[in-house]
Amino acid sequence: MRHTMQELVPADEYLIHQTPETFATVSQADYSWTEKVWFSLFNKDGSVQIDFGIGKYINRNVIDAFAGVSRGVEQITVRASTELDNDLERMGVGPIDYEIIEPMGKLRCILRENDIQPISFDVVVTPIMRPFLERKDAQRGVDGLRVASDLRRFHQACTVSGWLTIDGETLEITDDTWFGYRDRSWGVRMDVGEPAPDVKSLHRMNQNFLLTWSPLYFEPTDGSDPYEIHHYLQWVDGDVHYFSGYINHADGRQQPLHGMSDDLKFDPATRRLLGGTITFDAGWGEQRVIEIEPISDTGFHLGTANYFGYKGDRHGSWHGIDHVDGDRYADMTDRETLLIAHQFRDCVVRAHEGDAVGYGIFETIVIGDHPRYGLSGDDSFL
Repeated sequence: MRHTMQELVPADEYLIHQTPETFATVSQADYSWTEKVWFSLFNKDGSVQIDFGIGKYINRNVIDAFAGVSRGVEQITVRASTELDNDLERMGVGPIDYEIIEPMGKLRCILRENDIQPISFDVVVTPIMRPFLERKDAQRGVDGLRVASDLRRFHQACTVSGWLTIDGETLEITDDTWFGYRDRSWGVRMDVGEPAPDVKSLHRMNQNFLLTWSPLYFEPTDGSDPYEIHHYLQWVDGDVHYFSGYINHADGRQQPLHGMSDDLKFDPATRRLLGGTITFDAGWGEQRVIEIEPISDTGFHLGTANYFGYKGDRHGSWHGIDHVDGDRYADMTDRETLLIAHQFRDCVVRAHEGDAVGYGIFETIVIGDHPRYGLSGDDSFL
C-alpha cells in the first residue's frame, strides 16, 4: 500500500532546497507543472537529425519521452510513457534514457534497440558555450485570469559524438561534423494534458498566431570569439504576447534585444520555412541583421513528439505503466501527414551575420491569415 507521506530522494541530501518540500514533489498543485529536457542534434551537412526529449509531470505522476530521426522528408519517432512513482530516480522511460555525465557539461541521450521502430542511438553532447537563460515566460490566458505559463528555460550549444543506427545501418557521429542545441525548462507550461472539458476554451491558436524560436551560433571569420543570437517570439492578432531576445557572448555576458522584424518566406502548401532575414533592435539605434536558410529538407516535426497533441495523445497524458509506441512517415511534406503531425518543426538552418557564419535551429508555427507572407487562412493548419 502506498503511503501519503512525501518520498525522499537522493537530491534531498544536498543543501539546495528552496521550499519545505522534498524533491519528489513541487510546491503547487497545477497539473501543468513540467520538468522538460529537449535536444535537437544534426549533421552540419543537413543529411540527418536526432531529436530527443523527456517530460516529468510530478502532479500527474507521469514521465514521458520521445526519440526520433529526421532524414530529409522522412521521419521516424519512438515515444514512451510510464507512471513516475515506479522509479522516481530514473531519467528515462522504456528504451529511452538520459544521463547527466557532468552538470552543465557532458550529457548523454540514449535510444536503445526496440521493437517499435528500426532506429537506435547513443550520443554524448559536449557544450561549446555556457548555458544561457531566456526571459521568464510568464503569461496569463487570453482572458487575463489564470496563469497559463510560468516557466524558466535555458539553452546551450553543443557538439555531438556517438552513433546512430537506422534500418541496421550504423552512422558514426563525430564532434567535428555534428552540432546541436539542448534546452531545459521547468514550471507551469501550456498544452499539457487535455483541456478541461468544463472550462471555456481560450486557445490562442484559433486566432492568427505566429511563433518563432531560434538559437543561432556564429563563428566570425576574423578569429574573434564565437557568439550566439537567440530569440523567442509569440504573436497573436497583431500583439506580441511574449518576446525574449539576447546576444549571448562567449564570456557569459547577455546583451538584450528589444524587438524584431522579419522578412521571412514560407512554403504556402506546407508552411515550412524557406529562409529570409530577421532584423533585431539592439537598442540605441543599433540593428543586427541575420540571414537564414534551411540547409536541407531535414527538420524534425514535433507533433509526433506530442507537442500540441497527436492522434488523441498529449504531453503528460496517463497511459499506465510501460507504454511504448511510435511511427514512421516517408514524406513529411505530404498534406495529409501534416494535418496529423503539424507544421511545428525543428528546422536545421545555416545563418550569416556579415562575414560571421553559423548554424542553428529555427522553430516556426504560422497559423491563420498572414498576407505579408502570402499565406491565407483558408488553407491554414496547426
